[in-house]
Amino acid sequence: MTSIESVKFPSVTGEVLAGTVDIPDGGARAWAVFCHGFTLGKNSAAAARTSKALARRGIGVLRYDAVGLGGSTGDWSQTTFTTKVQDVQQAVGFMASSGRPATVLIGHSLGGTAVLGAAPALPEVKAVVTVSAPYQPIHVAHLFDEAMDDVERKGVGEVTLGGKRLQIRKQLIEDLERADLSGCIRELDRPLLVMHSPTDETVGIDNAGEIFQAAMHPKSFISLDRCDHLLTERWQAERIAGLVAAWVDGYRPAG
Repeated sequence: MTSIESVKFPSVTGEVLAGTVDIPDGGARAWAVFCHGFTLGKNSAAAARTSKALARRGIGVLRYDAVGLGGSTGDWSQTTFTTKVQDVQQAVGFMASSGRPATVLIGHSLGGTAVLGAAPALPEVKAVVTVSAPYQPIHVAHLFDEAMDDVERKGVGEVTLGGKRLQIRKQLIEDLERADLSGCIRELDRPLLVMHSPTDETVGIDNAGEIFQAAMHPKSFISLDRCDHLLTERWQAERIAGLVAAWVDGYRPAG
């Protein structure tokens, strides 16, 4: 059994982020922060089901909505990939201040890329997991094709993502273009688990190969065969949670 706690903590932008902590009954053997995909939110199938499944296996997880999504305040269109990375760091700081120091970062889709960018500034984090993550943030730019003419002419355009109508600002595109995670991955200096489906039609498996090749050991790769990018089937989250929990146990202090 598990329980949940609703929490709030500050974004680097000054807005308030709404989070949920999935808490294992009987105490956690480790705490993690889960960063959701581009516009998905903390209650997406990937974030919620995986976090709950991890809690059932003794790993407590904080998942939270990005600025302007779900229960968080602010305007999503004013954020960038850089602020997404910095808010991962904010989340880890919040967990430490609440007496639940997070030693594991888990990110799905662009959230996986964000945790790779955040980890170098977080010495307390001992292990990093990416699930269906792009190698470079600019990978998501193809989602904005319908808006690019307006972005170039007016500095802002609109797209529909995940059923939401969202504004895309030029500052986001420029920030994605500037971001290069090659160095972050190469200098991660802690265990990395890369998980990806070979049939992912949103973020191709070649991204996992590039992340894995760039990283130094210790590193591991697990193929998520039969999984789709959004992890829409409940068994997919259960499978990932079981694999992550077993892998994390190999990097926890004994006792």
